[in-house]
Amino acid sequence: MDFGMLGRIDFSWEFVSAFLSIVLIDLVLAGDNAVVIAMAVKNLPKKKRFWGIMFGAGAAVLLRVACTFVVAQLLVMQYVKLAGGAVIIWIGIKLLVEGAEDEGGHREAGTLLQALWIIVVADISMSIDNMLAVGAACKGNLFLLLFGLALSIPFVVFTSNLLSRLMDRYPIILWIGAAILGKVGGEMMVTDPFVEGIIHTTKTIEYASMIFFTALVVVTAKLILKRRSAKARAEVQPLIPD
Repeated sequence: MDFGMLGRIDFSWEFVSAFLSIVLIDLVLAGDNAVVIAMAVKNLPKKKRFWGIMFGAGAAVLLRVACTFVVAQLLVMQYVKLAGGAVIIWIGIKLLVEGAEDEGGHREAGTLLQALWIIVVADISMSIDNMLAVGAACKGNLFLLLFGLALSIPFVVFTSNLLSRLMDRYPIILWIGAAILGKVGGEMMVTDPFVEGIIHTTKTIEYASMIFFTALVVVTAKLILKRRSAKARAEVQPLIPD
């Protein structure tokens, strides 16, 4: 079946192989994005979580469709992955601090718009690998490209729902999620063309960078939480008369 500019659907081995490759790519790469969405909606009321996940995943994938056509050109530019990695690390710290404070009952639930903004920004920053992989697997077939990007929605939505529920019961998952964001951010930054041109990145350096930024996210969040806790105790401490 020929759909013109959208590409051709047939049952040749090349088409079936590309189709299966895209499904596998989405399954493998949906995890990191699901972690961001689950952490972003964690502080929402339970009734709003579903809509936060649906709207966030949908908006992010629509932006992916537009970005996929230019991402290959952007990736060869210096500073793009460096900036994206820095954004992911900042989001990881922010979500971890807010989520941990919520566990302690120190803050109100976030708003749906705040969650959507975090989801879209983080998803676009983290989805470079997904867009490149799907773009390469489709081999110029626009139908397969759009199919692959759309298929990521149900994968991410299901995983996000599951993770957000588990985070309510097991707060340690929140910290694991933040560590994953640190790892992804570190990997993006160290593989930026500008950074690679300076330090000639090897696999050892890449792994060391991921470990460093994973620790950075967790330690920074702990320090912020400790400082805020000390400040809160100082504010409620009764004044002692001289």
